[in-house]
Amino acid sequence: MDAFFASVEQRDNPALRGKPIAVGGSGRRGVVAAASYEARKYGVHSAMPGAVAARLCPHLIFVKGNYERYQEVSRQIRDIFEEYTDLVEPLSLDEAYLDVTENKKGMTSATIIAQEIRQKIFETTGLTASAGVSFTKFLAKTASDFNKPNGLTLITPEQAIPFLEKLPIEKFHGVGKVTAEKMKKMGIKNGADLKKLTEIELIRRFGKVGRHYYRVCRGEDQSPVNPNRIRKSIGAEETFKNDIDDIEMMKSELMPIIERIYKYMSKKESYGRTLTLKAKTADFQTLTRSKTYLHEIKEKDDILRGVFELLEANAKDFGKVRLLGVAISNLTREQILEGIQLELNFSL
Repeated sequence: MDAFFASVEQRDNPALRGKPIAVGGSGRRGVVAAASYEARKYGVHSAMPGAVAARLCPHLIFVKGNYERYQEVSRQIRDIFEEYTDLVEPLSLDEAYLDVTENKKGMTSATIIAQEIRQKIFETTGLTASAGVSFTKFLAKTASDFNKPNGLTLITPEQAIPFLEKLPIEKFHGVGKVTAEKMKKMGIKNGADLKKLTEIELIRRFGKVGRHYYRVCRGEDQSPVNPNRIRKSIGAEETFKNDIDDIEMMKSELMPIIERIYKYMSKKESYGRTLTLKAKTADFQTLTRSKTYLHEIKEKDDILRGVFELLEANAKDFGKVRLLGVAISNLTREQILEGIQLELNFSL
């Protein structure tokens, strides 16, 4: 979907159409959850502090998010997908992989299916979507970002290698900003440069993900579309109006976060063995500390005790914090992800 949260807000409020808006992010400590394309022209993007977004775009309009509404629209879109195939792997509320090799309508062209889906989404929701069509998930994902908004890009097997060789390294799905800068310092500016390194060299420089880089720049990606995508963690976090350096105040702020996690965990009967405390410091450094148990963490008191122990052991490293979060992973009774995003409580 194109700028999904922001587009829903503009659709539902005609006064916002054509204007730069940010979902979330208002207030001194707010964080932008989504930005309209009008705002993106000024450099505003998701996960950006609201204060920075306001400096970049002084006439930016901040809108409080309506996540129940976004989930409702996401379900409408998912219903459209399932008219064509049951092989739907959601990545978030606004994005999914579809395998249409064998589809319910017996259609022989994935490109025509993508066109039909985009048209049905627009007719049903009034929103635009962009699609990528190819023979691997990596190429389809890369193609979907190539012609946004409201675009469709096809990469055939014959086009794949020339496309990948010319593709700037920062456009490779899975290569983040830090990794892209590291690669550029190594002289890797595009897919053709990446192909010059052996698999062993890439693993040595980037770890296990080096094997992935070696394969995808050659158009090799055997990962199937998985409709039973497994949730890897359960977590929540909170950004504060003011920096906190008092440990007792941190504990007080962590308690409702833990309560949300516990309720979700109990409702889904999904329990894990690894507990992680996340902190974002006043200078925007993100620090995480974890501990793994031999048994499932099921009781709220056990979560509280474990989180507080991690906090007390690492409070000096954290110093002043602007955000705290808790996650439980290493799930032993894993749940199917049905288009649910990690619960993030943006300050608005």
